[in-house]
Amino acid sequence: MTSAIYAIADAEALHPRPLAAAVAEMAAAGVRWIQVRGKRLSGREWYPALEACCRALEGSGVELWVDDRADLAALFPVQGLHLGQADLPPAAARRVVGHSVRLGLSTHGEEQLAAADADPEVDVIAVGPVFPTTGKERPDPVVGLDFVRRASLRTTRTTRMPRTARRLVAIGGIDAGNVAAVLAAGADAAAVLGAVCRGDIGANCRRLLAAAGSHRSCAST
Repeated sequence: MTSAIYAIADAEALHPRPLAAAVAEMAAAGVRWIQVRGKRLSGREWYPALEACCRALEGSGVELWVDDRADLAALFPVQGLHLGQADLPPAAARRVVGHSVRLGLSTHGEEQLAAADADPEVDVIAVGPVFPTTGKERPDPVVGLDFVRRASLRTTRTTRMPRTARRLVAIGGIDAGNVAAVLAAGADAAAVLGAVCRGDIGANCRRLLAAAGSHRSCAST
C-alpha cells in the first residue's frame, strides 16, 4: 500500500448510489486503497454488494478492504479486513480470514493504541477521531493531531505479513482542508468517509489526492 488516502465507501452515506459504482469512481479518480462499509446491511445484502465491488475493481490494482465482516473477507478476494473495538479480536479474525488478508484495528486512546501495537496480528492501526465527525452515530471523543503525533512516535512499524510494514492511519473528520496537517503529524494515510461519499465522488477524491500529494512534495524537499 502506498496511497495516502484510504477512501471509505459507506453504504448509508452513499445511498441510493450502489457501492460498486462508488468504488469504481474512486478508483478511476486515482484512489488505490478503498474500504467498503455497511453497518446496517444484512449478510444477504452484503454478499451481492461485495461481489459487485470485487468485479468493479478486478485488475485495477486497488486494494479493497471490508469493514467488520470477517466472514465476507474470507469469502471474497479482498486484501484487508478492518475491525473495531467491538468486533472479533484480531487473533480470532485471523483464524477466519487466514494469513493472506491484512487486519486493521481502530483505536481511540492510549490504552487501545498500546494493545494494538503489541498485537502481532494487527497490520494497520487506525487512530481517531482526529476531528469531530458525523461518520458514526455515537463517535468516540476527539483525539486531535497531538495524539496522531504520539501514535506515530510510539507505534512499531513491523508486521507478520510478508514484505509489508505496519501502517498508521488517522480517521475522523478529515477532508481536503486538513489532510495535509494529518499527514504532517505522522500518519501514513488518512481514512476519509464523508469527504469522498457526499457529492461528486470523483472530484472529491481528486481534491483529497492533490492535497495529500502537495504534503508529500513539501515533505520530500
